[in-house]
Amino acid sequence: MTPDFWPTLFVFVLASLIGLGVIRRVSRLLHTPLMSITNAISAIAVVGSIIVTGSDYPLEIRILGAIALFASMTNIVSGFLITDRMLKMFKTGSKPAGEK
Repeated sequence: MTPDFWPTLFVFVLASLIGLGVIRRVSRLLHTPLMSITNAISAIAVVGSIIVTGSDYPLEIRILGAIALFASMTNIVSGFLITDRMLKMFKTGSKPAGEK
């Protein structure tokens, strides 16, 4: 392990705990905009994982990059599907298909 491992792990754990605390306090009405923001953040992760996967790194690192790419893309697609579904709940004036 490199000497930078423990400070990096500390920052990761601290950021995770702070992020969890912030997300818990978000109003339900703000959940949809928050999902859109997290999709944008995942897009940054996609770009980074594409760079890692396509670069001249050792095979193990490129495999981790491919896993990160898959996880980020799954997060983005799922986030957009959930956001779209939530926004459909707030639409007014139109009746669902099959209803008279």
